[in-house]
Amino acid sequence: MTAPDLPRARRDLIADRLAAGQPVVAAELAAEFALSEDAIRRDLRALAAQGLCRRVYGGAIPIPSHDRPITARLHEHPERKTALARAGAALVQPGELVFLDSGSTHVTMIEHLPEDADLTIATNGVDVAAAALRRQDLRLLLIGGQVDPHLGGSVDAAAVHSLQQLRIDRCFVGVCGLTVEDGAMATHFNEVVFKRTLVARSRQRTALLSSDKLGAPVHYPFAALSELHTVVIEHDADDRLIRPLRDGGLHILQAESL
Repeated sequence: MTAPDLPRARRDLIADRLAAGQPVVAAELAAEFALSEDAIRRDLRALAAQGLCRRVYGGAIPIPSHDRPITARLHEHPERKTALARAGAALVQPGELVFLDSGSTHVTMIEHLPEDADLTIATNGVDVAAAALRRQDLRLLLIGGQVDPHLGGSVDAAAVHSLQQLRIDRCFVGVCGLTVEDGAMATHFNEVVFKRTLVARSRQRTALLSSDKLGAPVHYPFAALSELHTVVIEHDADDRLIRPLRDGGLHILQAESL
């Protein structure tokens, strides 16, 4: 029988606490596991490298899901991502040029796009492009310049310039927070110009939103509520957060439960 991998099991336990929103203290973990604080710090460095926490003096704190690097988000909550992706893909019409912003749910969406529908997929996302490339029936247009490893895509001046050359039928823009007052928001300032340009160059604008992004306290608005045409939300999203958005004139679709 294979012996258990104790360091991996310990890191998984620490990661579970962080995922539950609990900060961790190195000295307390060292006492709990009867290890040196140096060993615990190595664990925390490894978890931080995976995008699962942010190191602080004496320990680590959780990173909000909307602020985690794409490598840490790609395989999280697959059923919820699939439900949103299916609902979004159902909006796509034959012959469209569809822009998929960099994002883990948009990677999932590729496999649910209609087959043999004469679609062109444009994206700034490396993982989105890789998924589209595996489909033989999609034309792929990859735009951008230097890839931001946190975002998994390009949002720099070269990406904005490429975007300005396109006439996009339908975009799926990444949104990290949505409120009536501030509209659609991004977590990072360097995304704002790119997302504003994407919205301006698109005839139909859609966002696929996990429930944690409704009312999320992020800082950089890029589109007013009226500039989005459709927002797809999870089946069990809190109606108290949805109602003000509907009252504000936003068209909201709820994904089916899987």
